[in-house]
Amino acid sequence: MKLIPRLGCLTLLAILTATPLAAQPAKQQPASPPPPPPAEEKPAPYDVQLTRLAEVLGSIQYLRTLCGVPTSEWRASMQQLLDADTGTEPKRRERLTAAFNRGYRSFAAVHTSCTDAARTAEERYRIEGATLATEIAARFGN
Repeated sequence: MKLIPRLGCLTLLAILTATPLAAQPAKQQPASPPPPPPAEEKPAPYDVQLTRLAEVLGSIQYLRTLCGVPTSEWRASMQQLLDADTGTEPKRRERLTAAFNRGYRSFAAVHTSCTDAARTAEERYRIEGATLATEIAARFGN
């Protein structure tokens, strides 16, 4: 193996800059179109009511479980609502999920056992949820 004498940094720099880059065949890749801008999520006219309904569903889920009716019915209802109404809108989905969790946690922070107050709250929330669902469907449904 023959060693090449060491070049100084300036000499190496001069050699690199003197070599024309255009002389080498350049592979130009076709410019890909820029990615489309993220879809702007416009609030639905019923988002306020829907957010409240999500909170109510979360509250009912917690209270029903607390009072010995272990069911995932309310959580499943929330999942159906999310799937039907927030298909391509991840931020709306996050907001509604947060509302469900807020409703769940708000009662978890106050009620640790099933009491008459918890049963009354669950009944009132079921009525409010049914009213909200009916109003949303009647006013904004197809």
